Amino acid sequence: MKKWLAFCLSLVLLFAFPVPVRAEDTPSVSAEAFVLYCVESGEIILSKNENKPMKPASTTKLMTVLLTLEEAATNDRLVTFTREMTAEGSSMYLKLGERVRLSDLAAGMMMVSGNDAANAAAIALDGSMARFAERMNRRAAQIGMANTHFVTPSGLDDDRHYTTAHDMALLMTEGLQNKDFAALTFQKSVGVAFAEPQGKQITYSNHNRLLRLYDDCIGGKTGYTTAAGRCLVSAARRGGVTLVCVTLNDRNDWNDHIALFDYGFAHRSAYQSGDGSLCLDIPCVGGEKDSVAVMGESDASLIVPGGREADVVRKIYIDSFVYAPVKKGDAPGHIDYSLDGKLLKSVPLIAAEDVTRKRAKHGLWKRIKELFTYG
Repeated sequence: MKKWLAFCLSLVLLFAFPVPVRAEDTPSVSAEAFVLYCVESGEIILSKNENKPMKPASTTKLMTVLLTLEEAATNDRLVTFTREMTAEGSSMYLKLGERVRLSDLAAGMMMVSGNDAANAAAIALDGSMARFAERMNRRAAQIGMANTHFVTPSGLDDDRHYTTAHDMALLMTEGLQNKDFAALTFQKSVGVAFAEPQGKQITYSNHNRLLRLYDDCIGGKTGYTTAAGRCLVSAARRGGVTLVCVTLNDRNDWNDHIALFDYGFAHRSAYQSGDGSLCLDIPCVGGEKDSVAVMGESDASLIVPGGREADVVRKIYIDSFVYAPVKKGDAPGHIDYSLDGKLLKSVPLIAAEDVTRKRAKHGLWKRIKELFTYG
């Protein structure tokens, strides 16, 4: 009887106080396709249909923004808004004859997903949206987006316009390497000062709610059409680990991204060696100096399973001595980093200075003889 009462009581407690979901439990994701990608290691941590071609909606603008900012970095010219740049759907509400800079168009795309801004940038850069699409596809090929074909700069539906969750993760990763892109996508709002009409200013708020919902979020882009469903690309960084999450056709995207990021940060940690500041002296035979300074070429940054940074084994392999001459940058050794017997990375140890060969010293009589030797 007592056992039965204890069992009943345990059931009551179970349903009255649900057991919390552990961070290590794989999240259930409602997206038709998704990927959780680690930038530092290039690893897909979790995925579903990651290579399935799908409509990306306005997440397309990540490419348009990147190309626009790359152009603006060398020539942030003014663009006059014309009738051929008009577009349906989401907008930064540009009017005919108004003038803004390329960087402002990028802000309008990233903040409020302006289709008008995307068209304006495309035509300003290449004269037509068709030619700009060619630029988009060339850049996609450079990034490694093997299953992508762009047709429009905005992402409005077209049967020939498609990408994959994996390809979009590669695109976001590429964007984060661009300092202007990374700075823009992180902003919760951006103010645009119009060149024409003078004095007009508008502040555009970012549609990416994850910047407010998730403390570690560093940017991303939303997208939606009836055919594509809800699409979202986002990135988050914590403790040296950068994750990119992509969901396509996902009715629960905000919560899915948060759950995927929590899972990723629970399962991946960054190991930082600090060996970029390492300095050793090793003997130098036959040199003007008796030793040469050897330094770590760089810090080793490794992504390891969550919480296992202390298990990384670090071993230094270096020559017991070197012969002169030694050139700065020579590598007389290396440092290996391994986990569970598996080599993760090897970083060179390099000479920090030149050491020339010691010149032979001539005796007194030999030098006198040389004075009276001709020819």
